Amino acid sequence: MSKTIAIIPARGGSKRLPGKNIKLLGEIPLIAHSILYAKEHDFIDAVYVSTDDVAIAAVALQYGAVVIDRPQEISGDLEPTVSALKHVIESIDGAVENVILLQATNPLRPQNLLQEAFTIFQEQQFDSLFTVSRSHHKLGKIIDDQFIPFNYKVGQRSQDLEPLYYENGLLYITKASIILQNEIITKDAFPLEVNHPFANVDIDTQEDFDYAEYLVGKFQI
Repeated sequence: MSKTIAIIPARGGSKRLPGKNIKLLGEIPLIAHSILYAKEHDFIDAVYVSTDDVAIAAVALQYGAVVIDRPQEISGDLEPTVSALKHVIESIDGAVENVILLQATNPLRPQNLLQEAFTIFQEQQFDSLFTVSRSHHKLGKIIDDQFIPFNYKVGQRSQDLEPLYYENGLLYITKASIILQNEIITKDAFPLEVNHPFANVDIDTQEDFDYAEYLVGKFQI
């Protein structure tokens, strides 16, 4: 029987914020936010954490995830996320149809987002879906010490900018067959727009973590 699984990749050895994946955000470890979020959805058959770290593995088990030990050769800083996803699919028994990628460093997600995203993914029969947010920044390039506006004309109001979007990392849904071809986002992947403060959280530094803590308090998570 084919199934839908959630995978949370979580390496140890963060350089800028040591131990970040098990650092307490609110009252629970960072990675637990994504595990518990996945477990709230009955269409997810199992939640897997891929890690090379003993402490992360212990926390993942405590919160009900299945741990897949990630080999050292696919645990380096430069290794793409798809390597970990592919390794999980190849390590477990049974056919996997859909993979939901939840990044531990994006711990806060709107409550109904995954249900909405999975419904769209299934009904529209997409191969992959990912979340994006609109950018309201005036962007440009610096060439020969000159700032060259990219998405606006000097003097233009921010609200009149042509819409540009960024990949916010909140969630990805992809067919397992796509991941086995070393892809997560296909060229025709559906970009689901999410405009919410949680979309601005991607924890890499202490400042990022402090902002996430502020939002946890504000939204009483």
